[in-house]
Amino acid sequence: QVQLVESGGGLVQPGGSLRLSCAASGSFFAIAAMGWYRQAPGKQRELVATITSGGSTNHADSVKGRFTISRDNAKNTVYLQMSSLKPEDTAVYYCNADIRLRLFDGGMDYWGQGTLVTVSS
Repeated sequence: QVQLVESGGGLVQPGGSLRLSCAASGSFFAIAAMGWYRQAPGKQRELVATITSGGSTNHADSVKGRFTISRDNAKNTVYLQMSSLKPEDTAVYYCNADIRLRLFDGGMDYWGQGTLVTVSS
């Protein structure tokens, strides 16, 4: 089984910075793409950023220029560096990973439990 453990959430002032981390643990063959999603109260979960094993990234328009996704394949860890945070960034941030458990398995989505980011004075 696979677990995604997130860390780094918390309270930050507008304009501040925060770095989220997510480490995949368990038994699996390989991780393809990893990403971050967020969900504000009463809203649908939305894509924040994704990154492939080859390093290709995709960032939502709302966070481009402010957030940067990266990963350390050796540590099976994905990061989200958040800068110039705005109140509208307040949400529960979820780590996502497309993981192949075994050689002959297709990829499956796994989710972390979420970490709360609150941007407020």
